[in-house]
Amino acid sequence: MGSIKEPSLFYQSVQQSGLPFVAEASGIYYTLSNGQKIIDSTCGAAVASIGHGDRRVKDAIIAQLDKVSYAHPGYFQNDPSHDLADELVATTKRQMARACLTGSGSEAMEIAVKLARTYHLSMSPKSPRSHFIAREGSWHGCTLGTLSLGDFKGRKAPFQELLMDNVSRVSACNPFRGLRQGESEEEYVLRLQAELEAEFQRVGPHKVAAFVVEPIVGTTLGCVAPVQGYFEAMKEVCDRHGALIIFDEIMCGLGRSGTFHAWEQLGIVPDIQAVGKGLGAGYSTISAVLFNDKVVAGLEQGSGYFEHGQTYQCHPVACAGALEVQRIIRSENLVQNVAVLGDYFGQRLRDRFHDNQYIGDVRGRGFFWCVEIVKDASTKEPFDPALQISKRMRLRGLSRGYDVCLFSAGGSVDGRRGDHFLLMPPFIVRQDEVDEIVERVGKVVDSVMMEVASGVQGQKIVGLSNSA
Repeated sequence: MGSIKEPSLFYQSVQQSGLPFVAEASGIYYTLSNGQKIIDSTCGAAVASIGHGDRRVKDAIIAQLDKVSYAHPGYFQNDPSHDLADELVATTKRQMARACLTGSGSEAMEIAVKLARTYHLSMSPKSPRSHFIAREGSWHGCTLGTLSLGDFKGRKAPFQELLMDNVSRVSACNPFRGLRQGESEEEYVLRLQAELEAEFQRVGPHKVAAFVVEPIVGTTLGCVAPVQGYFEAMKEVCDRHGALIIFDEIMCGLGRSGTFHAWEQLGIVPDIQAVGKGLGAGYSTISAVLFNDKVVAGLEQGSGYFEHGQTYQCHPVACAGALEVQRIIRSENLVQNVAVLGDYFGQRLRDRFHDNQYIGDVRGRGFFWCVEIVKDASTKEPFDPALQISKRMRLRGLSRGYDVCLFSAGGSVDGRRGDHFLLMPPFIVRQDEVDEIVERVGKVVDSVMMEVASGVQGQKIVGLSNSA
């Protein structure tokens, strides 16, 4: 492996990707097939939360393989799935009552939507609600249903005619770009609450099944947390009209933002919550949907049955791996490490870029940070998307002499314009490793922006495509 040949593997392009081959991974480092060693400061995509190569997880997976590798979840139960569900519910202090275990984040969000619909159909009297209100600048997955919920314009465009027409949108709570000059945060919240209320009235309050949000927005807007009081105001509208609240915590949850669940720091508990990525931390492919007693009670008014089932739900090996990951996070107090070092990480990033004319904002919580790049920090004007600034930074980071991962993204202004990158290191990093990440990232930014300032942006950059 690692040699150039006509590929059999198809990921996103029929052309050779040119991406480097990973040979090994240990702790917070990747080793490439050419021997280059790179800091994994993004956990892939907020996945590898306990780092790479943890023997304890490997042993747990092997032990489960020696017992049973698979049994159809519609015919048999297994201990690891029950144990993992118990572990997840316990982290909510029983504010969530049940956990449904599945394979990926997109699958989890599909289940969340279908669960909300089933809840309303089960209520007495039956309420055939089928409309969902989501937010601008959101991202909820790659399936047709989750693409419909999301607002990742580039990924939606080829499939627009296939998407659901029962989804509408309101503004995200994005203070960097949404807070008006002279407007207080309290006034901003009231304006957004009024916008949500107006959307309920436009659609018809009795038609809305749920309000769907990333509580701390990930890829598309870049680690955008709400201002204080925002979710309490949104919940007031939803409760008054009988709609559920669905939190997509697939990227920001399970410790990533400095608390085990992002909602712990946001003032409300959702009715339904999707988690993934860090659940299996890359050791197993798994996600989950948690829901509260209110939803359980609603389902019990009907048959109590959820018309859904997938081959790899409750997979015993995936659950065993994820359970060990979560036990490690709990036993080693890794979420506390994220909370403490996360504040330090954010301050180091702000210090490094405070006088950089091309850095519009540094924002985030825990180990979930974003740097937004702009043409002019004073006006927040973005660069021309054709320059692909953030992707250039990602590729530069992977080159020798820089040796750091950046998660590049775009569209933070209007779905097309805007460059930013995310930094999401493993929960196990030390303070000196945080310093090293900031140093390497700063070197990447300086290098690329020096090229841009000197006019290199007008040249064709080898290795760039149209994706972020």
